[in-house]
Order: sequence, then C-alpha cells, then structure tokens
Amino acid sequence: MGKQKSRLRAAAQRAAREQAAQRPYYAEAPTVDEIATILIKAANDLETNSGAAKQCADELTSESFPSSFGDVELGAQKAVKHLLDRAIKGGWLAEDIYQATRRQLDEFALAYVVDQLAAYIEPYPPATVHPTWREQLGQLDATVWWSSDEPHLGQFAAKHILIPVEVLTSVVEVLDLLTTLHPLDLIVPLPGTVENQKITGKHGVNEKMLSRVRALLAKAESSAFPEEAEALSGKAQELMTRYALDRVLVEADAAMVNTVSAHRLWLDTPYLDAKSLLVDVVATANRCRAIFHASWGFVSVLGDDSDLDAVDLLTTSLLLQATRAMIAAGHDAGKLSEARTRAFRQSFLVAYATRIGERLEQASATTIAAAEDSARLLPVLASRRQKVDEQFEIRYPKAVGKRVPVRNAAGWGAGKEAADRAHLEARRSVGS
Repeated sequence: MGKQKSRLRAAAQRAAREQAAQRPYYAEAPTVDEIATILIKAANDLETNSGAAKQCADELTSESFPSSFGDVELGAQKAVKHLLDRAIKGGWLAEDIYQATRRQLDEFALAYVVDQLAAYIEPYPPATVHPTWREQLGQLDATVWWSSDEPHLGQFAAKHILIPVEVLTSVVEVLDLLTTLHPLDLIVPLPGTVENQKITGKHGVNEKMLSRVRALLAKAESSAFPEEAEALSGKAQELMTRYALDRVLVEADAAMVNTVSAHRLWLDTPYLDAKSLLVDVVATANRCRAIFHASWGFVSVLGDDSDLDAVDLLTTSLLLQATRAMIAAGHDAGKLSEARTRAFRQSFLVAYATRIGERLEQASATTIAAAEDSARLLPVLASRRQKVDEQFEIRYPKAVGKRVPVRNAAGWGAGKEAADRAHLEARRSVGS
C-alpha cells in the first residue's frame, strides 16, 4: 500500500511539473520590471524543470510576445544586475563569480558574466574600488566594450553570433547560477566604499621581491632536473620567509597594527581533497590558516598580506609541479600500470602534499633560527599567529578537521619520492 501511494504521489508531482512547463510565463504585456521577474522565476524553475530556460526564452522572443525585444533586453539587464549586486554584497569577488560560472556553464554564459562584472563596476570612481577588485577585473579583461546607446544583450548576441532565443537562454542559466551564490565572508571592501585611501600594490608588499620569487618559481617549473627544481623552490621559500621576517620587525618597531587579511584560491578538479591539503600545508608553513569549501572547490586562506602572497605563489607553482610529476609517473610506468588509476593519483598527491609540508616547515624554521634577531622575532611571530587563529575561530567556528584517504601504497611512495626530489600533516580544515 505504501509503495502504491509513493507511486501515485510521484505521478502527481510529475504531472504538476509538466503542467507548469506548459503554462506561459506571462498573461499580458509585461513591463520591464515584470520581464525581470519572469526571467528570475524561470531561473528558479530550473530546479524542477530542466527546460524552463529554453521555454522562457522561446516565449519572450516569439513574434506573439506583446512586449518589444528591447524591453526584454532591459528586463534581462535589470534581473542580472539585481542578483549580481546581491552576490557581490554577499562577499563574492569578481574572480569568485567567474570561477563559479566557469565550472557550471558554457563559454557564452561565462563571457556574459564577465561583461556584467565590467558593467557593474563602471559607475564607481577607480579610487573608491579596492585594488583586489581592480586587479581581478584586469586579469579577466572585463571592460565595457559595447555602446551605451543600445542595450548590452543585443550587442553581445551579435558579437558571439547568437540568435535571441540562445542568448536569452544563457541569461536565464546565469540567473539560476547567481541564485545559488550564498553569502561568503566579506574579505575586501565593497566597490564604491573605499574612501581616502591611496593604495599602491598590495598593502606595502614588496613587488620587487615578488618578481624575484616568481622568476625562481618559473625556473623551477620549467626545469627538467628535479634537483634544480628543488633548489630553486627552496630558494623562493627562503626569500619569502626572510622578507616576511624583516617586515615583521619593521612593523613591530613602528608599532603598526597588524591586520589579518584573506584570499581565496580556486582549485580545479579532480583530486580536490588532495589539492586542498597542499594549500593547507603551504599556508601553515607561511603562518596562515586555511579552510576548504568543498561545495565550491576553493580554499580560504587567512594571514598577513605578504604571507598570503607567498601562499598564492608557492601553491600555484607546487600544484603545477605535483601534477606534472604525477602524470610523469603514470607515463613512465606504462598504459596498463596502476600508476594511471585514480587511487594511485589521489595517494600520490596526498603524499606529495604531506612531504612538502614537512620540508616547508623545516625551511621556515631554519630561516627563523638563523635570523639575527630571532629572540625578538619569536614573540612577535607568536602574537601574529594568535591573531590569525583568533580571526579563524571567529569566521569559522564550526570548522572541523578531515583526513584525506590514502588507498594506494605505491602512489604514496611515489608521491613522497617526488616531493623529496622536487620541493617542500595530512590534515586541513573543511567548510561548507
């Protein structure tokens, strides 16, 4: 009897969905505001009706639709701006929105989102926009290329050779994505709210030093000799640690207030758990704390600005070196080898991260011990670490540790050897 009721209930729900799919999204000539509402409703319907975007686009672009396509364009712009504004005020940066879109939608939706980010930031004077926002938009090449005399949507469709129903379908899919961007930590001031700040670079971080580090890591990444890559990467870590220590003492002497900042590092599939572990060990070695947001695939890192830059640079380089070493292990072993299995590769990366963490910690400790003012450094570093820990607990009170499984002994051994050849605890914090 219970199974029969379940079947009847499922049939009723299916019939309701089919009926909703046949119901038009409008009853009479809608205004621009009402068109925006229609588009957002279609986006919400995608959860239960996978054809909702196409259905809505068909209706709003049909010859029988009582409003002009110009009104549809304006309604789309209004809907996207509303949800984009909500996401940005909820802590999402340009890079975050770009990465979320890249992982879930196609190239046209991605290009549309980049344009919308450019349109969102255009009204704000550059001096009122935080450098992080300006840098990220620059990296995305987000510029207002279209004419302000006409709505963006039609010009976008022409540029990408899309017909109206196609471009409007992409808009609904973008709206659907934007509704899923739940609030994050606000890690930099919102666009338009930076006042009386003349910020050059990243809060005083030495760009000359960063350039030297990038050059060392680039050589390490391109080197065909493991020993050379190890020496170059180790030199980069030593240089960053020495710079960080010098800055700590200068700021301590000047009685400057130490603030805890945050970065987000987005990771590419597969093996996200193992890659997030690598971020965590690099963060720990550089006096930072990290938490993995598994649902989206990014890691939040808290620490001093110069330490965060070190984490960004080292993580990017080490992920590249680790992936290259992992693929090489499979190639050298042959097509039928277990070195090409998922279990081997996951274990390889976990071992690589664990061993890298040990070596980075050792390199950092050695540099600190060799510093001329090591006795004065230790309490200052301890104070900074305490502030990072306190901020971490405030932001992520429900964070828990999670072990990354290792299911292949050969992969573990190969990963450890690769880390010993290449360069620098198998626990990390996990968020929602």
